[in-house]
Amino acid sequence: MAKALEGIRVLDMTHVQSGPSATQLLAWLGADVIKVEAPTGDITRKQLRDLPDVDSLYFTMLNCNKRSITLNTKSERGKELLTELIRRSDVMVENFGPGAVDRMGFTWERIREINPKIVYASIKGFGEGPYTNFKAYEVVAQAMGGSMATTGFEDGPPLATGAQIGDSGTGIHAVAGILAALFQRENTGQGQRVNVAMQHAVLNLCRVKLRDQQRLAHGPLAEYPNEDFGNEVPRSGNASGGGQPGWAVRCAPGGPNDYVYVIVQPVGWQPLSELIGRPELADDPEWASPAARLPKLGKMFQLIEEWTSTLPKWNVLEKLNAHNIPCGPILSTKEIIEDASLVANDMVVEVPHPQRGSFTTVGSPLKLSDSPVHITSSPLLGEHNEEVFVGELGLDSEELAVLRTGGVI
Repeated sequence: MAKALEGIRVLDMTHVQSGPSATQLLAWLGADVIKVEAPTGDITRKQLRDLPDVDSLYFTMLNCNKRSITLNTKSERGKELLTELIRRSDVMVENFGPGAVDRMGFTWERIREINPKIVYASIKGFGEGPYTNFKAYEVVAQAMGGSMATTGFEDGPPLATGAQIGDSGTGIHAVAGILAALFQRENTGQGQRVNVAMQHAVLNLCRVKLRDQQRLAHGPLAEYPNEDFGNEVPRSGNASGGGQPGWAVRCAPGGPNDYVYVIVQPVGWQPLSELIGRPELADDPEWASPAARLPKLGKMFQLIEEWTSTLPKWNVLEKLNAHNIPCGPILSTKEIIEDASLVANDMVVEVPHPQRGSFTTVGSPLKLSDSPVHITSSPLLGEHNEEVFVGELGLDSEELAVLRTGGVI
């Protein structure tokens, strides 16, 4: 069966996480992704290794379904080969520091001259301005995009989220831009530049907090559990931040992830009051309406927790779902990796690997009916040098050996 991006070649000059997460999605959608690495390899091949002399899980989980070639782009022959790769590609993606690719001699003007149809995507930490040359990391992007200031509890410090919204979140935004540019190329015949900044992507994911910043001008935010409001959106713990109040309530036996997140909709209050053993609250004017409950959200969730703390979270889940009350157990990483439904949905996938035997990774969240995803292993360093340089660019085997000896590949 044909893949959605079959016939699209992606020149992947990315490293670490933000770029590789984007190009891996493109590979899962069927693009031929050629990962161009320095002869020493992507730094994450060696970072956080769990097995000696084997590509780390950090690398393998971000580079599935790709081909790998090595190329020293600082050498003259390396530049010539990169030029030919650009000429033959539909998309080029990079996430080097600002100006790094320009300094190689490959400005956007030069790239467009080589291949007017190419879509050239750059992932940077920040947009143009005072932050442009700041070094960007996952949590730096969270700090400067609005996430950390609004994550945590009111009396505690700002907190990072475990979700990689700075890196992988930016990668997903980059994919959206690349696909849009490829679609526009169908009409114009021309490629274009795609720029995505990590700070901007995090900000886009924090838009509800910018919504609430503006709402503060008209008074305190009733759906927040906070008692005091200044002129900034406060950290509000596990409050849902939406139109219906929610909280994570403790369950038995009280372990670090023995919690269920519960949303209290107006229609759910009557069955909830019965479940927690307080049926009289369904008709009590002090509790019966959302307006009556909003000023005492802390007390409301305390009453719910007095009930949930006596039951395991899976029992709580069953009882709440029986009444269509929105809820979800807090799943630990161990529970997720062992979750049979996630395995059945190809979201937790076992992938064979030539060195480590196999590894578990996250499957594609994009499910297309006519473009199924089969996840293959991340490539070994330079595994496809001969396939690309000889088989596709037309170099002979003798030159390949010379390039290898000379440190060009």
